[in-house]
Amino acid sequence: DGVPIIISTIQKFPFISQAIRTLEQQGKGVAISTEGKRFAVIVDEAHSSQSGETAMELRKILNKDGIESAIAEQLLDMGDEDLSEEAKKGLIREQLKRAKQPNLSFFAFTATPKFKTLAVFNEPGPNGEAPFHHYSMRQAIEEGFIHDVLAYYTCYKRYYQLIQKVEDDPEVPRRKAARALARFVSFHDYEIAQKVEVIVEHFRTHTRHKIGGRAKAMVVTSSREHAVRYKLGFDKYIKTKGYTDVKSLVAFSGEITLKEYADKAFTEVTMNGGIKESELPEKFNTEEYQVLLVAEKYQTGFDQPLLHTMYVDKKLSGIQAVQTLSRLNRTARGKLDTFVLDFVNEPEDIYKAFKPYYEVTTKEEDTDPQQLNSLAYILKNWQVFTDEEVSAWCEIWFRNRLNPTGGEHKKLNSLIDRAIERYKKLDEEDQALFKGQLISFRNLYGFVAQIIPYQDSDHEKLYTYARFLLTKLPYTADTRKVNVDDEVELKYYRLQKISEGTIDLKVGEAETLYGPAEVGTGQAEEEVQLSTLVEKLNERFGTEFTPADQLFFDQVRETAVANEQLRQAAIANSLENFEPVFNKQLENLFIERMDGNEDIFVRLMNDEAFRSIASQYLMRSVYSQVKANTEAR
Repeated sequence: DGVPIIISTIQKFPFISQAIRTLEQQGKGVAISTEGKRFAVIVDEAHSSQSGETAMELRKILNKDGIESAIAEQLLDMGDEDLSEEAKKGLIREQLKRAKQPNLSFFAFTATPKFKTLAVFNEPGPNGEAPFHHYSMRQAIEEGFIHDVLAYYTCYKRYYQLIQKVEDDPEVPRRKAARALARFVSFHDYEIAQKVEVIVEHFRTHTRHKIGGRAKAMVVTSSREHAVRYKLGFDKYIKTKGYTDVKSLVAFSGEITLKEYADKAFTEVTMNGGIKESELPEKFNTEEYQVLLVAEKYQTGFDQPLLHTMYVDKKLSGIQAVQTLSRLNRTARGKLDTFVLDFVNEPEDIYKAFKPYYEVTTKEEDTDPQQLNSLAYILKNWQVFTDEEVSAWCEIWFRNRLNPTGGEHKKLNSLIDRAIERYKKLDEEDQALFKGQLISFRNLYGFVAQIIPYQDSDHEKLYTYARFLLTKLPYTADTRKVNVDDEVELKYYRLQKISEGTIDLKVGEAETLYGPAEVGTGQAEEEVQLSTLVEKLNERFGTEFTPADQLFFDQVRETAVANEQLRQAAIANSLENFEPVFNKQLENLFIERMDGNEDIFVRLMNDEAFRSIASQYLMRSVYSQVKANTEAR
């Protein structure tokens, strides 16, 4: 019908609004009329683009006349005595631009909707069911449009022992120290070297020949520093081995320095031999490069059909897991399957991340607006700001936000600075808690105001004030940051494959998506001795040793006999059928009794022949003991 279609990015609309305001100030106002007009807004990647202030500017522009008309109606019912009429109009205008506009129809497309996406867009279609239209991941896989990236999924697990190498045993915050110890291991040269060897050898043995010899791989790292260390490790290992059939590129933002290279700064461009950031996708598409090492880049939206294998060394969950692993799902001629080798995540966690998006994504009931009232009350009780200061700030902001004078700017900052001074008097933990609660209120109100026709001026004022207060809250350096690099050392490390096969999304029920619940709370962190925490981590990762070498196998056997799952399996099965159940538990049994038995444990972990003999001995002994105990009853 000749109706024009305009293609744009959402980020343009705040600039359009600003340009219109500037022209109006210059007496060159642009006549924009939306009266009697209707607009269809087609939104791609709706889960990431429609919940912020940028999207609100689009609504305000496309229903300019409707919003101005509604302001006049609501102004009569607004009872806020703290604001002038002009300020009230500005406040109502901000409220209305978040609400659903009667002349706008949104058609939102997304493969991974968030709770917020469903709350805003999930309206029933002609059949009365939501979503309006649905093409599931399952259907796309079955019809061959995408690959099932979970069909071949292998998980590795690391086992390590840390020992304390200093006599001093300081009190440290538990969570911070735990992260510091885990970080120490993850950056250790030996860990990086072990994983690089697994990746390179797996790629050369299994992946390189896929897709007619054109297959490529991606290594997903957990930080920019990890990406740099992986690139250094890759280049070193490949050079040492003399390999010429695998070459890597690295992708990360900014500049990284390493303590062992104090005089050198690493960037993506320098590590890739001068390849510009914009040229990287094209270069990776050539036959020269096979592996791409990434840190927070190319994990969403990157379309490279020749990607066959992904090596994951990063904790993934929810939408991030789905989007990251889905880089493999593109089809290509000769591409028959995909493969994932995961060093960090458990199969169950990946299942939980993917399952809600496999068929129809559902959500729990909408967020309770009462949470806003509770959180606003908590924030006021901190006495960092007063109601009078919030109202005075909003009077200036809403009355003349289009063209504030220098004096008004000064007054706005002065009012915010009063809160900043009170904030600085809080101790560090309270500062972090207050800031977290303020962020929670800002995010929750910005979301709830889109789905509930709010006319609460107090919440709108606090929301607007909070947005600007947050920009001025000083960054609080963590004075209790824990650094263990000089206090512990890695004594033992081993990577082991723990599972391989398909993560089957056809079984089980998907969990619904949940919105914000209890928000803005926290508690003081418990402090423990560093030695105690090292012991706990060693236990967690299977490396805490105690005495009694000569009793090792007897202790393992006694523990296994007392294990109810193994006992029931032995009673109900033949020795042959009992074996796989026992083997599944065996590693845990070894770990439980490895204290003080380092020689035996290391040999069990590294010597397959020794492990096989020991396993057979223990399996038969446990089976016989359980049977004998049962018959004696």
